[in-house]
Amino acid sequence: MTRVRGAPLGVLGAAAVGVVVLIGIPLVTDTFTTFEFANVAVFVIALIGLNILTGYSGQISIGNGAFMAVGGYTAALLIKKAGVPYLLTIPIAGVLAGLAGFLFGIPALRLSGIYLALATFALALALPPVINNYERLTGGNGGVILRAAGVPDFLGGALSNEQYLYYLAWSLAGVLFVFARLIIKSGTGRAFMALRDSETAAVASGVSLAYHKTLAFGLSAFYAGVAGALLAILSRFVHPDTFGLPLSIALLTGIVVGGLGADLGPVLGAVFVVWLPYFAEKTAGLRLGGVVIPGKPDIIYGAALILIVFLAPSGVAGLLARAGAAYRGVRGRAVVPDLLGGPLVVDPIAEPADEAQT
Repeated sequence: MTRVRGAPLGVLGAAAVGVVVLIGIPLVTDTFTTFEFANVAVFVIALIGLNILTGYSGQISIGNGAFMAVGGYTAALLIKKAGVPYLLTIPIAGVLAGLAGFLFGIPALRLSGIYLALATFALALALPPVINNYERLTGGNGGVILRAAGVPDFLGGALSNEQYLYYLAWSLAGVLFVFARLIIKSGTGRAFMALRDSETAAVASGVSLAYHKTLAFGLSAFYAGVAGALLAILSRFVHPDTFGLPLSIALLTGIVVGGLGADLGPVLGAVFVVWLPYFAEKTAGLRLGGVVIPGKPDIIYGAALILIVFLAPSGVAGLLARAGAAYRGVRGRAVVPDLLGGPLVVDPIAEPADEAQT
């Protein structure tokens, strides 16, 4: 049997290995690496939401960093000023950000394509100065500083604070990944993809344009809000510049590099967004033979991004899917012994020779 409940055994095996690796990372690495992989989980959550909006419903957004700001500041202010428990602030932040996204999606119904992208770009550009302006509430340019979340008592000191936050972030990422999969496989997900492929055909088929486009914005913003709250809890600090335009551009870059409309796209894109700048900085100034790598990490980051886009125009997930299809195509061929001593590869889909001609 090669499938279990419709899923290939190879996919299930890879998923099991991935879970084991994720569980083991904070147990065998240092604090910095654990913290960075926790940030990967934060970006996985944000990119899952952006994938619903852009990858499946076809609405381009360069403003999801603004919804992360809503979630991040909601969590930080609830913790700092109201004493709300850390964990409770995460769903509250997600709901408030989702409501903001739903409301933004209503006027955005009149926009599409590059015009919608410009509207979301303006949102990402305008929100940080607005946050900075209300200094008495948001802390302005000084930001909001939080104390460490602390490990719950029931864990009995088995985990450090970084390890606890790592497992919290990845647990939420796993739950929200499954939730997104259920949405995409449902009638709502099929409606999203119908709108992406052709709004005219979707409306003619009975899909509500207003409902599903605003719902996609709301869901995407909800995910961004949860990610923003987790980012605030992990870093213990929020600042208007944390959620500036570079964050929104990084999110869009991550989902394009990972693979639009692909299940693994958010995971691959999150690894790219978090770790490539770090390795670009580490390799700057190295000498390879007679060539010295420029001491500007942004140059290396940009060169790597261009290379990935050229080699994998459908994202890294698309590249892996094509490699997997090619491998299955090779494995699907029958190998029979050749009388001359070597294997004779027979393609089972090839048409048999016409025996009448022999």
